[in-house]
Formats: sequence, structure tokens, C-alpha cells
Amino acid sequence: MTSNRARLGVIVKGWPRLSETFIAQELVALEEAGLAFEIWSLRHPTDQKTHPLHDRLRAPVHYLPEYLKDEPLRVLKGFFSALTRPGFAAAWRAIRADYPRDRTPNRLRRFGQACVLARELPPETRGLYAHFLHTPSSVARYAAILTGVPWSFSAHAKDIWTSPEWELREKLSAESHGAIFGATCTSFGAVYLKDLTDTPDRVDLVYHGLDLARFPAPPQRKRRRPGDPIKLMSVGRLVEKKGFDRLIQAFGLLPASVDWHWTHIGGGALKDELQALARAQGVAERITWHGPSDQPEVIEEMRAADLFVLPSRIASNGDRDGLPNVLMEAASQKLPILSTPVSAIPEFVDTGTHGILTDDAPTSLARQIEAIAASPENAQKMADAAYDRLVSAFQMHPGIAQLKSRLTQMLSGGP
Repeated sequence: MTSNRARLGVIVKGWPRLSETFIAQELVALEEAGLAFEIWSLRHPTDQKTHPLHDRLRAPVHYLPEYLKDEPLRVLKGFFSALTRPGFAAAWRAIRADYPRDRTPNRLRRFGQACVLARELPPETRGLYAHFLHTPSSVARYAAILTGVPWSFSAHAKDIWTSPEWELREKLSAESHGAIFGATCTSFGAVYLKDLTDTPDRVDLVYHGLDLARFPAPPQRKRRRPGDPIKLMSVGRLVEKKGFDRLIQAFGLLPASVDWHWTHIGGGALKDELQALARAQGVAERITWHGPSDQPEVIEEMRAADLFVLPSRIASNGDRDGLPNVLMEAASQKLPILSTPVSAIPEFVDTGTHGILTDDAPTSLARQIEAIAASPENAQKMADAAYDRLVSAFQMHPGIAQLKSRLTQMLSGGP
């Protein structure tokens, strides 16, 4: 291990996670760009499959106690070590201020994990970087107060829109030991966070983008004619914000003249409920449920499909998508896109030019599927335009350069 190997500590919810390949893409790119770090995961992996990107990462991975009761000795050592630190009084004030506003075991677990992290970080660590602004950033903030090193974050979607405003303000304020900087992957999210911070330039817009070197060139698509069968596909967790319940309802409204089949890739808590809905709508025989799949399997399905559908919506708890990477992945294969104008999706898809954005009502989704099925040439023209937009404005490398610059500056003690 080189002498600067542990200068940055990266904190993630879980590693590896198949649904968070955008994090793996970023970390691999940062490592290949020369940034040295170690990963600290709050949870052990649960996915049965991994992404090829996970195998490329060389950084050491450490697992903090997922539940404090499972490793009591390690937690006690962390707490007693924290007691001896100059930053303990400030960290204790922080948790005492936070806990009355969030009286949950999870809040106490974050502080306990932070104590363990502060004790076990290599002594040469000069900064922390947390992926997600909720739980991982809480651990990073408490650990940063204890150790006296600066911290930073990358914010995405759920962590922004389901976190209470008071907590976001504190994580963005210098007076409450907030992050020295934060990155977020959508202009929509950046505007919101900038409005909550005491220093707007503390927040950077950094699109994840796509590393096109990881993807095959777009296929030569077989020319569809109006009336030909249409293969639809979607990739996403079976959760409320993805809107698949309304898509299944839309399938039940399609006329008999549309010969369709839908393939879904992804797991999630609503699987049984959505499969029951498909049976109730009389469309179960036209649906293939693949479950979680790795990247090569996803791309293979995209290359065989005629339309990518992502009916995102705002969930009842405020959760919503940011700019889903799967839209850019579909564009990389010149697969036509049907989605909704939620959050940052319009930042990539200009409706009528790069794809179609509609509201998520089943009648609207059904109407657009029928129209796209009847106009394959227009759909392919939009897919070609989305590919061109991806290549010109949404590749990965500019964002990685920006993020590396910010992190390097933080580690060197810069502003």
C-alpha cells in the first residue's frame, strides 16, 4: 500500500450494490485517475450478482458494524476512543441536537458507526466523502467532527427529497460542521440544495454521465413497420417511485391492434403486488419478469427491445428519481425512450426530440405507447437524437475531472 493510499475515506450505504452502478462507475474512474481512497460500507452486500465494474476497483473495502449490537466490543472501543478526542464535545453536542428531532435507533446507530470509523481510519486520512446525503453523510459528519478532518458528499435523489430540511441545512452549513462541498447529479437537485446552504458555491452540479467505453456500439436495428409486434422493456426497482403499477394499468388499456410484450429487469418489494395487478389486468402472459440482472444482461435486452419505458413519479413520501442512468444506457443503444417529466429527466430528454415525456396516468401512457408503435420511424429518429445528446453532453469524463479536482483540493486543505 502506498503512503497516500488512505488519504480519502469514502463512505457508502452498502458495497457492492447492483442498483448503484453509478457509484461504482464513479469510484473506478476516480481510482483510475489517480485518486487514492479506501471504502467504508455501512452495510454488508445482499445482492446475488455484481457488476463488472466492482471487479475493477482495487481500493480496500471495510465494513462498519451494520447493527451496533452485533459487534458490541468494536463499538465500545470506538466510543471510548472517541471520548479521548478533542472533537468529542462538539460531536456530542451535534448528536444531542439531532436526536430530539429524529428519535430513532438509526440516528444512534449513525453516531456509533461514526465512533468506530473515527477510531479505525488510517492516521493519514485527510478527508471523507459520503455517497448519499442521508445516512452515509450523517456518519461522515459525526466522524469528521471527531477527527477534525473535512468531509464532503455526493447527493442523488431519495436522500435529497426524503431528508428533513433542518438536517439538509445543517449538513450544508459551516457553523454546524457541514460539508466543505457537495456534488449532486441533477440541476434540479443542485438548485434546491444551493437554496439551503449559507454558501451556494458549496454545491456543484456533477452529472454522472456514462462511460461509453463500457458499452457496445449501438446495434443496426431491424426496421419495424407500423403494426409489427413491439418489444417494450424497463429497468428499475419495483418500488412506488418507478410507476410500474400505472404502466401495467396502461397495458390493460392498449387496443388489440397493438401486439406488444414487456420485459422488466429489477427486484423490489412490490413484485408480488405488481404481478397480481398484471393478472387482474389480463396482461400477465405478455410480461417477462427477469429480476435483478447484471450489466451485460441489461444491455443485451436493450439491444433486442423496441422501446424503453420508465414511468417515474413522485412517491407518497416525496421520494423520486433524479436522472436515472438507465435512460442514458438506453440512449447508448439507440433505444427509443418513453418516460415522464419528473425531476431531472427533462435535463436529458427534450420531449419530441430525444424521446417522449408524458404524465404517468395510465391513459396517457397507453396513448403514447400506441402512437410510438404506429410511428417506428419517428421513434428511431428521436433515439438517434438522444444518442447524439449523450455523446455530446452526458459522457462521464468531465464530471470525474471536476469531482477529482474538488476532492484533491479538500485533501490539500484548499477552500
